[in-house]
Amino acid sequence: MNPIRAFSALQRLMLILICLAATGFSPLTTAAPQEPLEADRIVAVVGDEVITYVELQGRLASALKQLQRQGTPLPPQDVLERQMLERLIMERVQLRAAAETGLRVDDAQLDQAINRIASGNKMNLTQFRQALEKDGVAYARFREEIRNEIAMVRLREREVDSKLVISDGEIDNYLADQKNTGAGEEYQLAHILLRAPESASPEQLQKLRQRGEQALKRAQGGENFAELTAAFSDAPDALQGGDLGWRALDRMPALYAEAAARMQPGSVSELLRSSAGFHIVKLIGKRGGSAPTSVQQTRARHILVRINEVVSEAEARRKLETVRERIVNGVDFAEQARLYSQDGSAAKGGDLGWLNPGDTVPEFERAMDALKPNELSPVVQSPFGMHLIQVQERRERDVSAERQRAVARQALRERKLDEAFQDWLRQLRDRTYVENRLEEK
Repeated sequence: MNPIRAFSALQRLMLILICLAATGFSPLTTAAPQEPLEADRIVAVVGDEVITYVELQGRLASALKQLQRQGTPLPPQDVLERQMLERLIMERVQLRAAAETGLRVDDAQLDQAINRIASGNKMNLTQFRQALEKDGVAYARFREEIRNEIAMVRLREREVDSKLVISDGEIDNYLADQKNTGAGEEYQLAHILLRAPESASPEQLQKLRQRGEQALKRAQGGENFAELTAAFSDAPDALQGGDLGWRALDRMPALYAEAAARMQPGSVSELLRSSAGFHIVKLIGKRGGSAPTSVQQTRARHILVRINEVVSEAEARRKLETVRERIVNGVDFAEQARLYSQDGSAAKGGDLGWLNPGDTVPEFERAMDALKPNELSPVVQSPFGMHLIQVQERRERDVSAERQRAVARQALRERKLDEAFQDWLRQLRDRTYVENRLEEK
């Protein structure tokens, strides 16, 4: 897949990290504690590894910082500690699985990811390192924790994403259903997940149900849903208010879609049951829209120079400005792309084929859309590095049938992914020895 095209799971992770870095917070990074901590002790054992109290409190300090910046009401300290420890346990479980199966993120891949985060924050690498240090975050520690985040995403892609199969029959059924539903409408949901162990006993399920009913009663009573999510939810997004963003019904788990279709903005679902556990969903907002049956497609080609610790932003820009001058003076674009481009399209002279709106990252698309056929762009920066772009031609294309099937396939995939990931995560945790010692003093 071409690196400028719309995002994979790993690219979505990069966007999240860019947004969090802009607020001064990383989902993993431990800031320096501001107050003395009690004597260190082991608060959890995961396989043959341990999680310490100091590690937990460092992560908690970063989470509190983010919640305060978001203006989210803070749950009690002991509730936040339990939530953060569960997150640390789940991270450790996944990282152990990645290591055991030989999954590694090398330095070159890591450098590329960090440069994209820095670029997304409108900084070069030096400025980004200085910003981290100003926020009390050691750069070496940040690097290793981003390496861990990438490893967990790649583990999910290998163990869950790659094994999903969408049949033509499922697509046909999906398209038939769309004729009778509110196609084009999007829903913004927040959720609470109370995760059930894979082999939960009736007593465990009853206890979990009672906890869910307690959370539901408080949500229906008007308490702040983000605060309840932080206090009750076992989902990875618990400390982000459980916000799932805007999604069409067909791009969310069927359980959530069925609930959302019956709800009005501001309302809270009943307690929902799935194989993963118990759920509560709140509909935050709803908006309409419809997809066009024809689009303007652009055939473009580009030359990419990546930014890393060896090649600075200024050096990449200078290199492409030299290449641009050669092309303007008559040197063949395709020849220069084959010589200098660091993108997978280099072997094809930089040719990206026909692109639909939304196929590329916003910075690239804006620059491309401003060009006339055969016009060469100035040097353009995106999260992937520096580009030269040339539009070769444009056309209007009726994409109703083929695009509907492509959209249907992607929607079904996203719906299945959420459910499959939660099931896989639960099974992975149940297969790993975990001992929670937080309550021990």
